[in-house]
Amino acid sequence: MLDRRSALRGIATLAAGLAVSSCGSGDRPPVRLAAGEPGGFFWEFSGLLAAAADRAGAARLEPLRTGGSAENLEMLRSGRADLAMSLSDTAQDHPAAADLTAVGRVYENYFQVAVRHDSTVTSPTELAGRVVSVGAPGSGATTLSERVLAAAGLPGRDAVRRVRQPMRDAAAALGAGTVDAVMWAGGLPTPALAEAAVDLRLLDLAAAVDALRRTYGTIYEPVSVPANVYGRHPAVITLGVANLLLASRDLADPVVAAMVDLLLDDPSALVPAQAIGSQFLDAQSLIQTGTIALHPGAAAEYRRRHG
Repeated sequence: MLDRRSALRGIATLAAGLAVSSCGSGDRPPVRLAAGEPGGFFWEFSGLLAAAADRAGAARLEPLRTGGSAENLEMLRSGRADLAMSLSDTAQDHPAAADLTAVGRVYENYFQVAVRHDSTVTSPTELAGRVVSVGAPGSGATTLSERVLAAAGLPGRDAVRRVRQPMRDAAAALGAGTVDAVMWAGGLPTPALAEAAVDLRLLDLAAAVDALRRTYGTIYEPVSVPANVYGRHPAVITLGVANLLLASRDLADPVVAAMVDLLLDDPSALVPAQAIGSQFLDAQSLIQTGTIALHPGAAAEYRRRHG
């Protein structure tokens, strides 16, 4: 059972990791990692990875604040980032997916839909006509929100009143009552929502997961959320989608190989506070990147390490 204090236990570690990654780096040029929003899973994991890279002398990682997966992919494509975090569905659906390469599949994100605890809404279908935050601009959650709404029988612009907000803004809006529901993809618990000034209740997405799997396949999977992760709510089924750590094809093979070594050698230092039950950092799961090919440097290092 979790409380809000446990939801925040990784924030100090993350801040320290980001500080360490900016010190003691000598003249090494930074490797820019398109991460995500503060308070989100991508940002926390990126900070831990940067700190681990600094300790190992592997690289000087520079996590970049972004809106999320969609923005990260554009930064990687345009050369404004060398590494990027992305939801696997966003990466596979990207127009340039064939040109993307992966360092590995790292953790799993949980797509979550929250309402106030005192809300009368009990299922996604009851969001009709409501104000719903569908994710931050530039996030992969916005596309997934549309798919979940369609699976709930609410496709089209007029089915719900959509707003796009960063997670912290969405949490504040839910607390203030200016939105009726918040949709986002993150870890368990997501600090930006765990800090909300109101108890939340998560909606069960089992029916939506079944519908999405029929349409999109096993890229989506049902995952369990324990009771009372955010205030008082029952256990529910929600939607799991893997996170990928991606690399520019132009990033040097030794740098990418060093990232693989970090994932394999120091996994306990790379577990975000939001990673309840979603530890993927082993050789077998890391290479399961779906239709996104491994970067040549990553593939060679996995072969060297494990045959």
